[in-house]
Amino acid sequence: MTVTIYHNPDCGTSRNTLAMIRNAGIEPTVIEYLNTPPDRQTLQAMIRDAGLAVRQAIREKGTPYAELGLGDPALTDDQLLDAMLAHPILINRPFVVTEPGVRLCRPSEVVLDILPAPQQGAFTKEDGEAVIDAQGRRIR
Repeated sequence: MTVTIYHNPDCGTSRNTLAMIRNAGIEPTVIEYLNTPPDRQTLQAMIRDAGLAVRQAIREKGTPYAELGLGDPALTDDQLLDAMLAHPILINRPFVVTEPGVRLCRPSEVVLDILPAPQQGAFTKEDGEAVIDAQGRRIR
């Protein structure tokens, strides 16, 4: 059972996603993508397998998105990927890769759709929102 998370420990959504993976009894491969960004082929595959367009996988907030003019609709996917690889902070997070699928886990509970094991107990996000009940069932 292989699970990989492209993680940013400074991001609450990413921390919540990692905690839900662990709540399923899984210790994932954690890749801090700001330090170890995926290569082009891996990034393209994650975006494709998550069912996203390249533009949907770009993070705007807290990044050089505006300064780099990435909102220009004339930019190609290759140009956007070049920017993401040059500035990994532009890669939206967290991406989670499992055998059942790949998702950009925003919100964090999207990870529940692709985990290969059920939740083992209650889970509450950092902001206090209960997501999983004591029986390991999704609340919403």
